[in-house]
Amino acid sequence: MKKYDVVGVGNALVDIEFKVSDKFFEDNQVEKGLMTLVDEERQNSLMSVINTKEAKKQCGGSAANTVIAVSQFGGKSYYCCKVANDELGHFYLQDLADSGVDNNLQADKLEEGITGKCLVMVTDDSERTMNTFLGITQNFSVAEVNEAAIKDSKYLFIEGYLVTSPNGKEAMMHAKKIAEEAGTKVALTFSDPAMVKYFKDAFEDVIGPSVDLLFANEEEALLFTGKETLAEAREEMKKAAKHFVITQGKNGAIIFDGDTFIDIEPYKTVAVDSNGAGDMFAGAFMYGITNGHSYASSGKLASMASSRIVSQFGPRLKWHEAKEILTKLNP
Repeated sequence: MKKYDVVGVGNALVDIEFKVSDKFFEDNQVEKGLMTLVDEERQNSLMSVINTKEAKKQCGGSAANTVIAVSQFGGKSYYCCKVANDELGHFYLQDLADSGVDNNLQADKLEEGITGKCLVMVTDDSERTMNTFLGITQNFSVAEVNEAAIKDSKYLFIEGYLVTSPNGKEAMMHAKKIAEEAGTKVALTFSDPAMVKYFKDAFEDVIGPSVDLLFANEEEALLFTGKETLAEAREEMKKAAKHFVITQGKNGAIIFDGDTFIDIEPYKTVAVDSNGAGDMFAGAFMYGITNGHSYASSGKLASMASSRIVSQFGPRLKWHEAKEILTKLNP
């Protein structure tokens, strides 16, 4: 019996989320709809023109959101990450603990530096745009990968954003090797279309012969496979993953369970903020498949959870909301 359902490996960023208009992007030369890496000076410049008092702050990073979701649904998760010995670093550590996620961080052993921050800008059309200063998390390396936790987990979940640095990519491949040798299954998320567009070769190196589970949205699937239609892309993705999920926003999702394709219906909702929808889908889905649910049932749970996320501001459910969703799935 393994101790953890999912061990995540990824960036540690304090998410600072706030509402903006399209004019904000024009005035500040921000490319809408993408995750853009920026330096500290650029991020501070943006923060100087926003009302940070109205912004929502919580620990984040793509994989962090996913392992927190696993925990909220009742699973046991662990996170390998890196924060600095500063105010936001200690905030991050406490928020992980409050979310029930075990981790590799020790308050008295944090390195000096600056904890990474992600400015999440949400427009009225519910689209999210992110400007990220990685800070100390850009130094995430094999040193932060907890071998014992990975060996004692059903799944390793690897965040795609790590491919942007050589040490991050090395950590991804190191963690994957540990998992494979220990019989722990490996899941990977592409994280963002820009990652696939600019780091496709790096992803191919990390994936190697294949992974057990791959998460992509429709745009990422098309970019990675080089195909023009989703029907072609999903056939091509069989070469990279034994199982995979392609999310399609308001059109639901497609799951390949190793034998057949399963169409997951969307749940009607009024979209307010798309930030974290993919992370939530992955977390709910992985909770499901590691806790006795079928791929179809896990997909339904994930669809319900992600629809709830886009209907509210912020990438995380409240604890009671996760329980309510589980009750609806298993009345």
